[in-house]
Amino acid sequence: MKYVFVKDAEGFVSKKEEQEILADDKIISEKEYLKKSGLEFYEKKFNHGGTRQGAGRKRKFARPLEFQIRVTQEEKDFIQNARLHGFDFSRVTFQNS
Repeated sequence: MKYVFVKDAEGFVSKKEEQEILADDKIISEKEYLKKSGLEFYEKKFNHGGTRQGAGRKRKFARPLEFQIRVTQEEKDFIQNARLHGFDFSRVTFQNS
């Protein structure tokens, strides 16, 4: 199945199979077909065909927020020990209520 680009007697262009060509059809080049049909302008103007930049599914992170605070080794040891022994920080912090 080979396709060719043709222009009929009225000046309209189309893409047909080789066996569908009529006697009054004139075979034209692909470049002329794109120009006369307006597809050339469409592809230049709208960038038809292909994906947009940044399109698609976004990655989901295991830990979306990560805070970095500079603390001394003594403070790190205190926090680690408190977590180990199940210390409840919410009972110790002061709340304005």
